[in-house]
Amino acid sequence: MTTTTPAATLTGAPALAPLLARGALLSPLKRPRSDADFPRTRLVLPGLRIDLAKLAAYERVCGFATGADALPVTYPHVLGFPLAMRLMSGRDFPLPLLGLVHTSITVTRRAPMPATGTYELSVYVEGLAAHRRGTEASVVTEVRPGAAAGRGAASARGATGTAGVAGTAGVTGVAGADPVWESRSTYLARHRTTAAHAPEEPSAEPPAPLPALAEWPLGGDVGRRYAAASGDRNPIHLHPLTARLFGFPRAIAHGMWTVARCLAEHGTPDAAAVRARFRAPVLLPGTVTYGAGDGRFEMRGGDGRRLHVSGEVAP
Repeated sequence: MTTTTPAATLTGAPALAPLLARGALLSPLKRPRSDADFPRTRLVLPGLRIDLAKLAAYERVCGFATGADALPVTYPHVLGFPLAMRLMSGRDFPLPLLGLVHTSITVTRRAPMPATGTYELSVYVEGLAAHRRGTEASVVTEVRPGAAAGRGAASARGATGTAGVAGTAGVTGVAGADPVWESRSTYLARHRTTAAHAPEEPSAEPPAPLPALAEWPLGGDVGRRYAAASGDRNPIHLHPLTARLFGFPRAIAHGMWTVARCLAEHGTPDAAAVRARFRAPVLLPGTVTYGAGDGRFEMRGGDGRRLHVSGEVAP
């Protein structure tokens, strides 16, 4: 998708810990509503190279085969997450970061993405929408083939270096290139809302279970292992004590881990469209059941009743 929003070019990926802290401190000051203004800047990170050690750790914790040249279909979300957090933790983002719920993601991959390639990331807030439980923000991440950075080891730090803003120039990757990968994530801020202004949702009736194909016991360290590989160290995923501060009896798995684990089992074609909806948190430790059929996948509780995530894969 091509946007007309102004672009700010970064010199490295932002560090997540300060952004989480900033977002937490600003959260009590936010007054979410669907007609609020939101940041219009598109953050661009050119010359991005993949940290292969972090990629291998991600593949291991999510169940993908290690050593393949192509990136897992969900990995670009990890690369773009620091840029998304920079936008969502800012003063001009109207929704509070604390309590923000990742409700869905759609991914379009148009071709395999070599792990040794150079890429350009761009992330922007697409808009806000009324939801029957509050306000939902849509955040878009795009990945394009990048021009060779030509800076040796400096280019390899693109995924992990300290971020600065180089300027407001346009795209610095391959001129006019369409995204090879793009996603749209929705994030919900719960608050009182007027039902008359909120769109009706489809029936909440849970779908019938798909054929169960595997049962996975999950250790209490899944959240910590995924956090180490992805950089997303939200305290609700790390330890029972920190999770209880936010109303959870135990730590919960990252939503993107649940999708990645299902897709590692399901598989995706080189060109694929993926849609997933997060329905209920996965408590750690615990046991989950993986089901799939007719291009659809899901993760349920060990007894097969509670649905945690559902989705579909299409070519």
